Amino acid sequence: MNHSATHTRHQIFSPAIRVFHWLRALSILVLVITGFYISWPFLVAPETNDIQVQSYIRFAHLVFGFVLTAVTLVRMYLFFFSKSDIERRSFKDVINPKSWVTQLKSYMWSGHLHKAGIYGPLQFMTYLAISVVAIFICITGLALYANVYHQGMGGAIWEISNWFIAQMGGLAPVRTWHHYLTWVFIIFTLIHVYMAVWSGIRFKHNSVDSIVSGYDYHKH
Repeated sequence: MNHSATHTRHQIFSPAIRVFHWLRALSILVLVITGFYISWPFLVAPETNDIQVQSYIRFAHLVFGFVLTAVTLVRMYLFFFSKSDIERRSFKDVINPKSWVTQLKSYMWSGHLHKAGIYGPLQFMTYLAISVVAIFICITGLALYANVYHQGMGGAIWEISNWFIAQMGGLAPVRTWHHYLTWVFIIFTLIHVYMAVWSGIRFKHNSVDSIVSGYDYHKH
C-alpha cells in the first residue's frame, strides 16, 4: 500500500529545533559521563601524580557545559520568537482541563490524543520543568566554573557567581545541587525515550523519527 496515499505529511520540527535537540542530547550524555568521572576518577591510581586524563575529562565537561548553556538559551529564544508557533500553541492545552483529561485517558488506552500544538499538556509541563532544571544546572555549573577560572569568562561572571554561591550557602551546596540535578536529567532521559517510543506505537504517529526527519504523518 502506498503510504503517501493514506497519510498526510506535516512538518512539526524545524531544522533548527532538530539540530539543537540532538546537540542537547549529546551534551547531556557527555556531561553525565564526564561529571561522574570527575567525581570519581577511576582511570588514575590514587598514588599517582598523573592528572592528564583528568584534565582531558574536565576540558570535555567544560566545553559541553557551555554547549548545553548555549543550546538552552537558544531554545528559549526559539520557543518565544520562532516563526512557527506549533510549540507555543501547546499552551492552549495546558490551560484547558478537557485536554488534560483527554491526554490521561489516552495514556490508559482510552481514546486518542488531540493536541492544539505539538505537545500535550503533560508533555508541555514536563518539558517546562526540565527546561527550568537545565537553566539551574547551567547556573550552578557556571558558578563552579567561575570559582576555578578567574580570567576570561570566569572573571566576567565572578561577581554574580560569588553572590549566587553565597545565596546557596557555599560551594558544597552548589556542588550537591549540581549532582542532584544530574540525576534528574538521567531519570528524565530514560522516561523521555520510553514515552517517545511508546507514543509512536500507541498513536501511530509523532514517533521518534519525527525529531530526525522533522515530519509527522497523520492518517486520512
